[in-house]
Amino acid sequence: MKKVYLIIIISLCLFIQTNAQEADEVGWISKFGAAGGFNPVWIIPNIAPINKSVSFSGSKNFSESGMIGFGGSGYVYVMFIENLRIGGMGFSASQSISSKEGAYTKEVSYSNGFGGVTIEYTIPSVKRIAVSVGAIIGGGSVEINTYKNAGDFSWDYIFSELGNDLLVSNSHHQLTLSYFSIAPTINVDIPVNRFMAFRVGAGYNFGIGNSWKADNDRKLVNVPNDLNGNSLFFQTGIYFGFFAF
Repeated sequence: MKKVYLIIIISLCLFIQTNAQEADEVGWISKFGAAGGFNPVWIIPNIAPINKSVSFSGSKNFSESGMIGFGGSGYVYVMFIENLRIGGMGFSASQSISSKEGAYTKEVSYSNGFGGVTIEYTIPSVKRIAVSVGAIIGGGSVEINTYKNAGDFSWDYIFSELGNDLLVSNSHHQLTLSYFSIAPTINVDIPVNRFMAFRVGAGYNFGIGNSWKADNDRKLVNVPNDLNGNSLFFQTGIYFGFFAF
């Protein structure tokens, strides 16, 4: 499924580039403006390795088709380089599954978020909208939490566990991965007027780094090789600012 999405994104980029090359050179103008806004996103990470490890009763699994997330972004055109804009963007998404088995409630949660500086070039031959290709360069993290507990907790019981070397009935583990992020993007901004615009776009986040940690920053070993920060994402947005497309 991810390969199909990537083919669509690449085809769209080639289509836009071909149209730009065929456009009449007289029509080229420099776009400018500045804006900020809110971004609902759909993130599709590779979550299959977790589903293979979760042992809940029934058919409790994470959705491998993606999860909704939210974030924000902003940009400004760099006037000394025509049609180039820089800014920042960040968003995150999460999902969880749980199961009631006997006296215990079991739960696993997953979240993935990334962000950084955005650098985009807006194709000048496309009129009345802004079609931009670029990248997000920054960092991100994946966090997985596992829970197993029965009933409510007592303050005294939680701290008494520290002095009890026997196996306790409740457990919680936090697994984290921090990574460097490079995410090529293509975005289309459609102005409603000079001060408001809507966005649709897509990209693929390459998470560089695979050093997992558990709980109090202890090294986590034997993590599946394909469990990383990579993810395909689709974004929308509503922006407010000034637009001259």
